Amino acid sequence: MTRKTVGLVLIGALLAAAATATALPARISLRRANTSPREGAPRVRVQVLNTTKTRGLARRAMLYLRDRGFDVVEVGTTSPARDTTLVLDRSRHPEWAHSVATSLGTARVETRPDTSRYLDVTVLIGSSWRPPAQPFYP
Repeated sequence: MTRKTVGLVLIGALLAAAATATALPARISLRRANTSPREGAPRVRVQVLNTTKTRGLARRAMLYLRDRGFDVVEVGTTSPARDTTLVLDRSRHPEWAHSVATSLGTARVETRPDTSRYLDVTVLIGSSWRPPAQPFYP
């Protein structure tokens, strides 16, 4: 090969590498944008409390809500026992509470402001709530 041919091959390789390097971040950013369940929406801080005798129900609800883009910051149990799920609006943003209630299926929404401003929504899981089936991995 002549020096001219080697130079042309080298320039072509550099141009191909530069094109790949500039296109790669664009593809990564598009992939990140598509995986976000609620792009541009505020992070709704949710507390999930199990009011039933079924162990692990609050944790299942936490995983379910996190998959839908909610920021579950606290999980626990409380009493008295409830039959139906109740979603409490704590931050005077009823649309956030209705969004959580819609994600859970059938749940009633009430407004009970919390002055601590730490939580946006509290979910009291009732015995009528059925978590979705978990995938089976043999």
